[in-house]
Amino acid sequence: MLMKPKIDDLLENTDSRFTLAIAAAKRARQINNYYRHLGEGLGQEVAPQVQSASNKPLTVALEEIAQDKLEYERTAEGIK
Repeated sequence: MLMKPKIDDLLENTDSRFTLAIAAAKRARQINNYYRHLGEGLGQEVAPQVQSASNKPLTVALEEIAQDKLEYERTAEGIK
């Protein structure tokens, strides 16, 4: 099975593979928390920004990065 979006396309929207991995993992956790707390009305996490055929948070996060919907900031301590 081929991954969509492709890694090469994703790297165009980030400055390194490390940044891609960290940003995607962090966003996937946010998406997972959003769905976990959906019925509770907490509203602390942002809903997915793209329509996806997949229900997996990491795939949705990668699709957000591919469509340039995710913003990140690199700091000395890590990614915000």
